[in-house]
Amino acid sequence: TFHWRNSMTRHQRLHTGERPYKCPECGKSFNDSSNLLSHQRIHRPERPYMCFDCGKSFNQSTALIRHRRLHTGEKPYLCSDCGKNFTRRPNLIIHQRIHTGERPYNCQDCGKCFRNSSDLVRHQRIHTGERPYKCPDCGKGFTVSSKCIAHQRTHTGEAPYKCSVCGKSYKAKVSLTSHQKLHAEEKARSGAA
Repeated sequence: TFHWRNSMTRHQRLHTGERPYKCPECGKSFNDSSNLLSHQRIHRPERPYMCFDCGKSFNQSTALIRHRRLHTGEKPYLCSDCGKNFTRRPNLIIHQRIHTGERPYNCQDCGKCFRNSSDLVRHQRIHTGERPYKCPDCGKGFTVSSKCIAHQRTHTGEAPYKCSVCGKSYKAKVSLTSHQKLHAEEKARSGAA
């Protein structure tokens, strides 16, 4: 039960994927004003929480705690169905939906369902035409930040994804994965001969 109308509204947004609070700096949207306020700290220069292993600084202590797990390898959240471990609890919850088949986030336009709210938000951009991630070099817009980052490499020439077999480099991880399949097929053919 919900004691306050606001609590009920916030809860309903978990199911609808509605995110009415938008960051004016980067366009990221949130279902709750407090989450927006917390997010807006990333745009501020002060970062008082520093990692002693690598020197990277954070504006929230929780962000530092999550980051530290990269160094320690700690993955405290265990899936009881398959034994896979996660560094963050929300990632475990989303993963567990693979086992349950739960897809609680529904698109109001077409009815398609998603395991997590961020997938729903990305999907809804198909209907709205919104492209919030802009290339600073040419102004081209993208629906997801990863595609914008990959596009920017067409301007910089950066190719950070390197094949461990032949050393060829790629601008996008998907291109490297596709390339590596060729090596695997080649290896399978030579092993079968």
